[in-house]
Amino acid sequence: MSATVKKYVYQFEEADEHNKKLFGGKGVSLIQMSKLGLPVPPGFIITTDTCVDFYAPRKAEIDSIEAELSKNPPPEIRDRLIEKVWSIIDSLQLPQGLWEQVVENMRILEKKTGKKFGDPNNPLLVSVRSGAPISMPGMMDTVLNLGLNDQVVVGLAKLADNEWFAYDAYRRFINMFGKIVLGIDEKQFNSVFEELNEKFKKEAEEKFADELQKIREKIPLYTPRLDAQPPRDIAPRLWQRSVEYLKELVEKYKEVVKKNWGEFPQDPWKQLELAIKAVFRSWMNPRAIFYRIMNKVTPDIAHCTAVNVVTMVFGNMGWDSGTGVVFSRDVATGEDVLYGEFLPNAQGEDVVAGIRTPYPVSELKRISPQLYEELYRASKLLEKVNKDVQDIEFTVERGKLYFLQCRDAKMTPLARVKTVVDMVKEGILTKEEAILKVSPEHVIQLLYPRIDPKAKATPIAKGLPASPGAVSGQVVFHPDDAVRWAREGKRVILVRTETKPDDVHGFYAAVGILTSRGGMTSHAAVVARAIGKTAVVGAEALDVHEEEKYFRVGNIVVKEGDWVTIDGNTGNVYLGVVPTVEAGLIPELAEILAWADEIRKLGVRANADVPADAEMALKFGAEGIGLLRIERMFRKPERLELLRKVILAENTEERVKHLKPLAEMIKQDFKEIFKIMDGKPVIVRLIDPPLHEFLPKPEEVLREIYELRMKNAPENVIKEKEWLYKRVTVLQEANPMLGHRGVRVGVTYPEFYYYLSTAILEAAAELKKEGYKPVIEIMIPQVAEVNEIRYVKQKAILPALEDVKKKYGVELDVKIGTMVETVRACLTMDEIAKEVDFISFGTNDLTQATFSFSRDDAENKFLPLYLQEKIVPANPFETLDVKGVGKLIEMAVKMARASNPKIEIGICGEHGGDPASIMFLHKIGLDYVSASPFRVPVARLAAAQAALKYKS
Repeated sequence: MSATVKKYVYQFEEADEHNKKLFGGKGVSLIQMSKLGLPVPPGFIITTDTCVDFYAPRKAEIDSIEAELSKNPPPEIRDRLIEKVWSIIDSLQLPQGLWEQVVENMRILEKKTGKKFGDPNNPLLVSVRSGAPISMPGMMDTVLNLGLNDQVVVGLAKLADNEWFAYDAYRRFINMFGKIVLGIDEKQFNSVFEELNEKFKKEAEEKFADELQKIREKIPLYTPRLDAQPPRDIAPRLWQRSVEYLKELVEKYKEVVKKNWGEFPQDPWKQLELAIKAVFRSWMNPRAIFYRIMNKVTPDIAHCTAVNVVTMVFGNMGWDSGTGVVFSRDVATGEDVLYGEFLPNAQGEDVVAGIRTPYPVSELKRISPQLYEELYRASKLLEKVNKDVQDIEFTVERGKLYFLQCRDAKMTPLARVKTVVDMVKEGILTKEEAILKVSPEHVIQLLYPRIDPKAKATPIAKGLPASPGAVSGQVVFHPDDAVRWAREGKRVILVRTETKPDDVHGFYAAVGILTSRGGMTSHAAVVARAIGKTAVVGAEALDVHEEEKYFRVGNIVVKEGDWVTIDGNTGNVYLGVVPTVEAGLIPELAEILAWADEIRKLGVRANADVPADAEMALKFGAEGIGLLRIERMFRKPERLELLRKVILAENTEERVKHLKPLAEMIKQDFKEIFKIMDGKPVIVRLIDPPLHEFLPKPEEVLREIYELRMKNAPENVIKEKEWLYKRVTVLQEANPMLGHRGVRVGVTYPEFYYYLSTAILEAAAELKKEGYKPVIEIMIPQVAEVNEIRYVKQKAILPALEDVKKKYGVELDVKIGTMVETVRACLTMDEIAKEVDFISFGTNDLTQATFSFSRDDAENKFLPLYLQEKIVPANPFETLDVKGVGKLIEMAVKMARASNPKIEIGICGEHGGDPASIMFLHKIGLDYVSASPFRVPVARLAAAQAALKYKS
């Protein structure tokens, strides 16, 4: 090979199984299995870099079209863009030097197999398969049985002594090649197949009833189909007739190709060249592009696909052959049993496509205990080496087992958590490895809702529980409709006979997926598990009419727009909306989180407003309350009435008159929450929102005055309303979010903060006298100037503390701190830190202040476009803006620690429960994060993962 030509092609044994970026996931698995001595058909890999070089001449144009596609345009624009991309790709040539290397490596395969490519007397057939650096199940294309033509098929039939097998392989090849390589609509092949299949079935039942009877005595589930070989020894006449039908099918398929493209290419080398190009092209098919966009697959993660050229092994050679997919453990429950499906006398796509109902893999134990044992040993070996549950494709050719692929399995969150805990106990994983294998999404999904056991609902159908959760939605039958309805804010469930990779955009739009065909390894099941969508597959009672947009179960007809509920935990399908309940922590998750607690450096607290929140937080492992908002305690009518009187009061005396009973009322709430969190810190934030939020709107009061006048109400009643109107008008603000709120209320009305502090402190003092150990921290919000803290401490908080100590005769150790949510507080933290015991970042308001935009307006008006056009990388209210807000926080943390080494630093904005934000907050040295109760388990795990990632 000349020095100028890159090495594009590698045989399995000379490639590196650790270089997934270059050889792709499928390639790496073939390399690894070959090196482990497992039976793998010989083959070679064309690297991902080759694919990059293939696209290079027109890369800029293709990138700009991909950017347009990422904006999720309407179907007609999307299809036009795809057409444009494909016409560009079709004009591209294979990179220089590649073809010579392919020919050279095909010659090596010929030597290894003793067969010859294109030779009718001893033909070598290959599969040409895609393989990206990450698993993209069903997103790209594969061509099987390549190398067949009119002469080779005759030779293959002689060699195998089985004409049925040879012509079945040929009709599959023409169909696949036509669809994937030549771009012919699959419906044209399907209609030809269905027409002949119906004819064959009818003829079989009428003319070969005696032979059918014999077959069914041995294989009770057998139904005559053109894609299922009749056993020749039992039904020789039916077998011969089905061969004739297959030959006719081949001819009809060639006519479809001729009509749409031209003569079917008979030269195997031409077939191979076109197929390699087609696999490269499949990197840019709509579903693959959509999958990459939705899963944020950037070029540094996966930049192109490799091509795997592998010697064909045949699962459709007879009833001693077959194909299957096996998982080394149950991917739904995590149970340590081989789990999967096996289809005798079939090829791989039959299992995945869900065309025929496969047997459970356990059935293989009965058919051939030796094969089952071999499969079991290999599965466990691969699991141990890869330190993960494996998803393995295998084929049996005339009793001999071959492995075609293995990859880390996509599992339900329940199974993922159970298997990693079991693997730690079996010594396959360390605790640290186990923690890194569970994603925060798994934890969130484990807290998915389930059907309420008290609900009196009867399922109308049952399928396989492919992906967890219980969801209700309106039925739609087309992925484009799912996208459109979801854009209108509707919750939809996508119903299909079976899903195809092209449906993937509909998966993301839907809350759940329901299919009438397919198993746990079908496309719908695998993708739903991968993206965390609830799914029920293979609900065979459903008679789905996609074109007419309805499905039928017995007498029940469900039309587009009707509501159904699907339960991905049981597989049940219900009519209408069925009530659901939230899930709790399963024992295995509790165990993993306990390991996480040993490793993490960050404390995890919860944001809470009411006692139920505090109880939930404790259940989920919170180490305290990082934010208790007082204002939620005022929502009860009698309290709101008093609070309004406080706000409307025109002097201190009047305010105090209403504050005293109000403080007494809310003291009971504090007491209850402090009691629940006994011995754990509770940070209570003094009142924060703009006061006008608690008042009626001026226009409402005006309308009431008008209505009272119309009814001739007493003058004193009208006068009271007129005074109210005058007061609310005076208190109205031009920009309330930046107005009279937070500490500013405490400065203008110190009595407000005095009585709120009194309520908090009296609750603590009473509990202390009852033998409890309340740990209380009082937080001052919206501070921008250190003197604000000094003022409210001296005028309100410390006097309240002294008065409560005297009244109850108890010592109270209370921390006083501030919520950092203004930019100026961050910039002057060196002064602020000297005045407080703790600071907690309120990142929701701090983000608004830093960006100078209102969250509601941003999210409703322009933020979606900013995200679509990549002006901002993520929603800054969901994931912390590290460059701006993060820089302020980091600077403030450094100043705080320098000024007050004992200071406690936390965060109580929503970012405290976001895994990506937690990584950053760990790195800059916070003491704790505080999140909503349901996010506490996520924060515990993410904090441990951050500690492992940044291990010094």
